[in-house]
Amino acid sequence: MRSFSKSLLPALVAVIMLAATVSLANHMAKSGPFAGAKANTGFVTASKENGKLVLTLSDDFVVPDTPAPHWQLVDSKGNVYLLNRLKIKGDKYNQTLVVPSYVKDVAKVQIWCAWAEALLGETSFEKPVK
Repeated sequence: MRSFSKSLLPALVAVIMLAATVSLANHMAKSGPFAGAKANTGFVTASKENGKLVLTLSDDFVVPDTPAPHWQLVDSKGNVYLLNRLKIKGDKYNQTLVVPSYVKDVAKVQIWCAWAEALLGETSFEKPVK
């Protein structure tokens, strides 16, 4: 019985680790790099938290020095959603965004200047995240 337990334990651990990896892979996606005139560093990570889709800008993302940069999302059908302002009080910014439930999926993340009505940069996911 002991030899059976010793041989079964590593297999069980491997199965659990594989399941955790697959589960994590299903809940995280990384975009390509930002490209644009003003937003051209960093990327976005999508994850699920408490059943909600959360987008997070990478630590190397640089907030464009423009009057009103905002998060803007484009879904797989081409619908555009202008959401939260990036800059907040002081030198802080909204690094994360909880995607509203009315946005069914996210194909692209754009940084949009609401004041100048100009696209500052964008990135996309390999396939839309839900």
